Amino acid sequence: MFAITEAEASALSALGNRLRRRRLALGETQSRAAARLGVSLPTYRKLEYGDSSAQIGAWMRALRLFGSLDELDALFPESLFDEAAERQRAPRRKP
Repeated sequence: MFAITEAEASALSALGNRLRRRRLALGETQSRAAARLGVSLPTYRKLEYGDSSAQIGAWMRALRLFGSLDELDALFPESLFDEAAERQRAPRRKP
């Protein structure tokens, strides 16, 4: 397993803080938000604390619940996965 960089940890922490602020703006408790996401309270807390072990599926549900799922497309533009692009493979290793 790879360790995350300081910049990645900082980004996750900032994302967790935004999630917390959005939850508080709606007047929800962590328990209620966790129940609405279908995750345990410890898992929800991992999201808010920016824990790198939180699963991407939990983040997807959080984005959908708090209304930011459409913005996720900006992270991976369609052009990165353009079907017209030629299929590429890594070179084979020589024995």
